[in-house]
Order: sequence, then C-alpha cells, then structure tokens
Amino acid sequence: MTIHIGAKPGEIAETVLMPGDPLRAKWAAERFLDDPVCVNQVRGMLGYTGTWRGQRVTIHGSGMGMASLSIYANELIRDYGARTLIRVGSAGAMQPDVAIRDIVLAQSCTTLTTPSRGIFRELNFAPCADFGLLSAAYSAATGQGAQVHVGNIYSSDVFYDERPDLNEVMMRHGVLCVEMEAAELYAVAARHKARALALLTISDHLLTHEKLSAAERETSFGAMIELALDAAFA
Repeated sequence: MTIHIGAKPGEIAETVLMPGDPLRAKWAAERFLDDPVCVNQVRGMLGYTGTWRGQRVTIHGSGMGMASLSIYANELIRDYGARTLIRVGSAGAMQPDVAIRDIVLAQSCTTLTTPSRGIFRELNFAPCADFGLLSAAYSAATGQGAQVHVGNIYSSDVFYDERPDLNEVMMRHGVLCVEMEAAELYAVAARHKARALALLTISDHLLTHEKLSAAERETSFGAMIELALDAAFA
C-alpha cells in the first residue's frame, strides 16, 4: 500500500490504462476485462485489475490535471512495478483538420509548466511518447479505419483558460489539441524508464465549438479502450 493507492503487492498489473475519471475506470474494467477486481478505493480513485485476452491489465483513474496524475503515475511505477502506462482520455481540437471523434496520439507535449518543472530548472525538457506504443497504436487505429492524427499536443495546467493569444500561437505552430495530463505522464515515465502514451479522443473543438454528448463520449471512450489494449499488447 502507498499513501494514495490501497492495492496490495502484486495486485497492480505491469500494464495500466489511466482514464481521468475513476468511474470511467470502473466502467471500462467491467466492460473490457475478465474477472475485474477492485484494488483501490482510496479517496474515491478507483482501480481495477483483471485480464484481457489472457493478459493482466489494471485500469486506474488518474484524476484531473497533471498534479493528480503525477501522484498516481509515480506510485504505480515506483511502488507497484507498472511498466506501461497509457492515458485514455478526451481532448479539445485546435486544428481545422482535426474533427470530433478523431483519435490523437500524442507524440510530444507542449506545456507551460508541470509538477516535474522544478526538477529540470532552466532546462526545457520535451516529454515524448514511447515510440513502440505510438507505432502500435497508429497501426491499430489505421487498421480499424479510424481517423488518427500524430503530433504535438498541449497539456494545460488550467481548465478555464483565459489565454486566447497563447492558443493562437500554438494553433499557428500545429499543436493538434489540448488536454491536461499527458506531459507529466511522459516526464514521470521517462524518469523511471517506463513506457507511456496518451491516446485521446476529440470530444470538443476550440474552433467550431462542436462537442460530443454524454452518450457519444461513452461510445467513443469504449473504442479508445479497445485501441489502447491492442497497442499495449501488440
């Protein structure tokens, strides 16, 4: 057990999928895993371990924002031996050719700051995905006929953004979408020599102001979980 995860030794798999919402972790585990067992309920951050096609998998919530994810990613890797961590979440499109329901694979992350910023000091560390996971996810997505984009994303440390000027600069430089966790996940994974990938579904659009309904989000989330599992065990 750790401060934030109540799982016993051996109850966390080496492969962990990390949605932000703990209730989505519960939903995904019950839908996609065989014999899922709840291994964490501390602070309501649910985690489940089961099997998928004979492979052990944990699906564990990360909470919202990089500060929350940093806690769980550090403990999952350092204390429970997780070696592959895949963020599965939603994002807001920042380019006209990135549409609602499209899949974005975060090759690298732009950010103003992360919980790891203090470690790097004056260095502008560029967090990036594990190439093996990225390549496997791209192959799986294109094989399924999904509209998939690979490139730079923006990991924001605020939800209610009041910097339209900053968004315009990122759009001009080809940043695909905005979310709130991936940059710190990549930094933590790099520090501990683990594999990480952020696999995102576009749920809303900063340019067109389109957005998915709650029901549409659930359907898209299911497809994303299947894709993440395919990539993890390719």
